[in-house]
Amino acid sequence: MRKVVQPEFHDAPLSHAVSLPPESIALVEVTSEDPAYPVESALQGEGLQGEGSGWRAAEAGPQKIRVVFAEPQTLRRISLVFEETARQRTQEFTLRASRYSEGPFVEIVRQQWTFSPPATVREAENYDVDLSEVAALELAITPAISGGSAHASLGSLRLY
Repeated sequence: MRKVVQPEFHDAPLSHAVSLPPESIALVEVTSEDPAYPVESALQGEGLQGEGSGWRAAEAGPQKIRVVFAEPQTLRRISLVFEETARQRTQEFTLRASRYSEGPFVEIVRQQWTFSPPATVREAENYDVDLSEVAALELAITPAISGGSAHASLGSLRLY
């Protein structure tokens, strides 16, 4: 699925960071999407899972979200929020960037996180980066590294 959206870019609380221009409209590609949890909710919304907020895959298993910018961007910080309140699972995500819309992609970070509701339900990550001329950003999510029927979700993706 492809959508044209305008991701919200935020001022970073860092003195050397600047917000990205509002004209940075992007094409967003997702491997699947639950209609009740569209990807623009994670890019533009409040940023927490719950009724009507964040993105959720329609199908179980590994998923990708790719943001292809209309104009190359400089990124100084990337913030991600994931939540899982229903089941215990270990998720892995990989964040990649490219100077070209179709790749090749360079890995920025690969991380695993174990959700154990009700105690551990939220993963919030902030990465300070120095990426110039980014044409595409890709987030690959394996919702349960042990397999099974878990659905990938993303509370928010913020770019600075």
